[in-house]
Amino acid sequence: MFIDPQNNIKQFNLSPGMKVADVGAGSGFNSFAAAKEVGEKGIIYAIDIQKDLLSKIKNESRKRNIFNIEIIWGDAEKENGTRLGNESVDAVIVSNLFFQIEKKDDFLKEIFRILKSNGKLFFIDWSDSFGGIGPSKESFVPEEEAKKLLEKSGFLIEKKIFVGEYHYGFILNKKAPGELFYP
Repeated sequence: MFIDPQNNIKQFNLSPGMKVADVGAGSGFNSFAAAKEVGEKGIIYAIDIQKDLLSKIKNESRKRNIFNIEIIWGDAEKENGTRLGNESVDAVIVSNLFFQIEKKDDFLKEIFRILKSNGKLFFIDWSDSFGGIGPSKESFVPEEEAKKLLEKSGFLIEKKIFVGEYHYGFILNKKAPGELFYP
């Protein structure tokens, strides 16, 4: 397996009762792992633009008797596209998605909007294109470029984490309003 959602989510240190948005939830691997960490009093918002993937997450949740995942059809590249309120979540997961995002600044603005002050962003993406098993060379986002875009958008890197040999990962904090800067 290229990536281990259970191990990766453990590094994020989620707490029982947290509200977490899994933006670009895909098949739901991170949503399921996070649902376990936040417990029955927490909520995972599995957000994706592909309705068929959201249906799979919903069905799999029922099979596993997981009742703290809420399915949201949305487009995080648009303003209010996640359909979540301002500063409504404690944490956001963005995994294996950034290379697919066309409007990266708009996407990060939406993530910033839904995340509470001093909330955390768990960010994972491919570290290369690897000749066909990762993103194309044209869509691949190098780690340094991702760092710059994240920092420009109001996130501070708390730490770099190991998320597998084909990916890079960060845990970031949303800067408090007084800390914002615009280069």
